Amino acid sequence: MANPMVLTGTSPAHEQRNDGDSRPADSESRQKGSDFAELSRRVNEADLLRRRPLYYTVRFGIVALALGGSIAAFLAVGDSWAQLFVAVALAAVFGQLALASHDLAHRQVFSRRRASETGGLIAANLLLGMSYGWWMNKHTRHHANPNHEGKDPDVSPDILVWSQRQAGRAQGIPRFIGKYQALLFFPLLTLEGFNLSFNSFRALRSPTTKRPVLEGTLLVTHFVVYFGGVFAVLSPGKALAFIALQQGLFGIYLGSVFAPNHKGMPMLEEGTRLDFLRRQVITSRNVRGGALIDVMMGGLNYQIEHHLFPSMPTPALGRAQEITERYCAELGVPYHQTGLLASHREAMRHMWDIGRPLRQGR
Repeated sequence: MANPMVLTGTSPAHEQRNDGDSRPADSESRQKGSDFAELSRRVNEADLLRRRPLYYTVRFGIVALALGGSIAAFLAVGDSWAQLFVAVALAAVFGQLALASHDLAHRQVFSRRRASETGGLIAANLLLGMSYGWWMNKHTRHHANPNHEGKDPDVSPDILVWSQRQAGRAQGIPRFIGKYQALLFFPLLTLEGFNLSFNSFRALRSPTTKRPVLEGTLLVTHFVVYFGGVFAVLSPGKALAFIALQQGLFGIYLGSVFAPNHKGMPMLEEGTRLDFLRRQVITSRNVRGGALIDVMMGGLNYQIEHHLFPSMPTPALGRAQEITERYCAELGVPYHQTGLLASHREAMRHMWDIGRPLRQGR
């Protein structure tokens, strides 16, 4: 599973029937989707979908204290190059705010839509400068069809290319960058924070944005306070350096959390027939590493389990991982997990291999 590939038919755990149906090869009598139903039963028996209010109260409280502490430090340090240390801390806080917004969007924190949406608008729009509605729409489509060309917006060839098919069709900037995208990936991530904000404002004109006035007001408020505060305290040169470092590190942090989850895992093409469980497991990668990785990645290191149970609270994902890995072994479904550095090596190797035809002038 470490080697990237494109799935154009069924998974190795399936057999293709003459009538075009795809069912688990280990049990012809099972109906499509019943494998996930059995896993869901085991997870429910372990009480892993129960809300964890105490955990999220403590976690979000720590993030709020870190944000408040960063602002206090910024005001105390004043017009000094020492503010670059504050920029590093604030980049980490922004990363944690993004992870908090993610959990709120998936209703891991609150069961009610209104409470989740209110929390998401505060964390994403007001504190982070990213449209909650735009990101939620995009992320929902990703969850429905992970690594599926043409359906997953996270693998659309806007700047980078993710498959040989996309590389063969690439023109303009994607074709130019695609040649050396593995080398350019992390430098490009320094622009991700600005990219998220740009797309957030652009999405305000989209019919998919349900509350453009509210979201726009919160976004403008964020940037008035952010830029106003930075330029009020710092001289122009220091202010620009602070913004560049803080936003650049924030982008790298965010990309380092999300890139290992699917990059370098199998890509799905139109016509691929997989049931829900296999579609989510085969295209996802877990990252091992213990408590530190759990905190840094906000539980997204358990990407397989998160995709299978998006509303599962973060502290339950570790136990769900044990159940899911064991169950996949029973079914013969490939289940891939590796260390953090190894996950990035696999993703970078995939990106380098995809860019080879472009480097060869094909």
